[in-house]
Amino acid sequence: MKKTNISLLLAAIFTAVSNAKQLPRPNTPNPGLRYYYPVPKTDAPRTYDFDIVIYGASPAAVSAACQAKKMGKTVGVFVFRRHIGGMSSSGLSDVDYGKKTAIGGMAKTVFLDFFKKQVQSPAEVETLFLQMLTDLEIPVFFEHRLHQVERTGAQITTVFFENGDSARGKIFMDTTYEGDLMAKAGVEHVAGRENNADFGEKLNGIQIGAASAPHNFQWKVDPYVEPGNRASGVIEGVDATSYTLDDHGKADKRYQPFCFRVFATKRDPIPWPKPADYKLERYELLKRYVNAAPNSEWWNLVYSRGPLKLNEGDCNSAGPVSLDFVGGSIGWTEAGYEEREQIFQNHVNYQKGYLYFLANDSSIPAELRSRVSQFGLPKTEFPETGGWPHELYVREGRRLRGDHVLTEHDCLDKVLIDDSVGLGSFIMDSHVVRRIIYKTARDSRITHLRTSAPEETTESQRSWSGEMVGVEGQFDYAVPKPYRISYRCIRPKKSDCVNLLVPTVISSTHPAFGSSRMEPVFMILGQSAGAAASLAIDDSIAVQDVDYPKLRAVLLQEGQLLD
Repeated sequence: MKKTNISLLLAAIFTAVSNAKQLPRPNTPNPGLRYYYPVPKTDAPRTYDFDIVIYGASPAAVSAACQAKKMGKTVGVFVFRRHIGGMSSSGLSDVDYGKKTAIGGMAKTVFLDFFKKQVQSPAEVETLFLQMLTDLEIPVFFEHRLHQVERTGAQITTVFFENGDSARGKIFMDTTYEGDLMAKAGVEHVAGRENNADFGEKLNGIQIGAASAPHNFQWKVDPYVEPGNRASGVIEGVDATSYTLDDHGKADKRYQPFCFRVFATKRDPIPWPKPADYKLERYELLKRYVNAAPNSEWWNLVYSRGPLKLNEGDCNSAGPVSLDFVGGSIGWTEAGYEEREQIFQNHVNYQKGYLYFLANDSSIPAELRSRVSQFGLPKTEFPETGGWPHELYVREGRRLRGDHVLTEHDCLDKVLIDDSVGLGSFIMDSHVVRRIIYKTARDSRITHLRTSAPEETTESQRSWSGEMVGVEGQFDYAVPKPYRISYRCIRPKKSDCVNLLVPTVISSTHPAFGSSRMEPVFMILGQSAGAAASLAIDDSIAVQDVDYPKLRAVLLQEGQLLD
């Protein structure tokens, strides 16, 4: 293949989208809003042969495939469902990226030069990604669910899919959000939060009372079904487990909550739909929190950091009660496909019910109801799923354990890295993992608790003593400047596997992954992985033995920022 500058190639693609070739699409019936559904076995199962086999639909898959094809390799991209682009094409249109100066290569061209300036909808993002793959004649195989991985020693030879097809390759790449290929290949990985002591960190493990406004509860909310009565049990959405400050920093298997990034509109919207499984008790916590806010704080609840930040396009919320289905994601990572479908539908029902409740329930103050009712789902986006995003935002799944583990010390620029394949720069971030019962202000470290407007808060109110709902696991910790991500973070240990690269669920701890898990970073690392895979094939060596100076030279030529 004739070599060309990837930025010029992408620029040509952007200007030619209106004259696009026929883009690949699934040819099976529309399943609606589902994660997992039956796909008939192929009548004549095929075994595909590629230099590089990529499994996953995230932006990393696109950049890895394009870079490898540019370097003369044959590539096949196998996708679990019916779409390409991951969360970037499923509603996460307001993409976090940290510092613009840390983004290079294809990611800069896509997320800064095109995405932020021209993209109006998630559908346009998917069209862009499909066009990039199509123009380079990279095949995409939709609805190929990983079933089994065959290995010979430390080398993957073949991956098998549920529909009967299989794919052989010289190098394999896991570009999923869960790390499914990595896990089925038997590569060392972790899930959940490590103990702070494991890597000398501060933000790992159970985080009791570490959250700050607006992420923690700013007004007292009683946790019990019958207020004040422990014997009545806790309301839905609150974890009754008893904790003390001694538990702070201890490891567990929990991780960040998931959600759908709803794409909202005021322009002839589809009204917020009432879910099939609508349970009023599920929103008791939301009702109590909304009604606990004094009138002077309505600007927070309606327009800013309350239970829902509604605007045209991608909407989100950062408060202690939000579109995040706190606790609902537990079990997803290690679950089978059918069990994940149940968790997926639980998220659908929770989040649809959340929006319907805010827009319609008489217990919600009229001003907030009116605000939410002005919006709805777009008729022009996600037609396959009735205006609802087709992909669940899996913020955190498994994480590789490679020769280098990215920790908060890397993010704080306290570790020397001499084999950089990209930069990260976003804050170390974790959404609320659980809502627990705070016993006293001292135990919860609450300094922002309000029973009135901030200027009216007294010292006695700040030192309130009594039981209330609080959050556990949330943190936002600034990263002082862009930091390097080691090549050793995107490949397994040589004893584990010699022909696998993992540019999404990289070797990292929970807090460090909270910074590196941004879509542009995935695309950066995907492009670097595509280059590394190509060099490994050229030299017939393990991915661990790729000559870094040679890799670095390729990446710099492609516009990657490494330092």
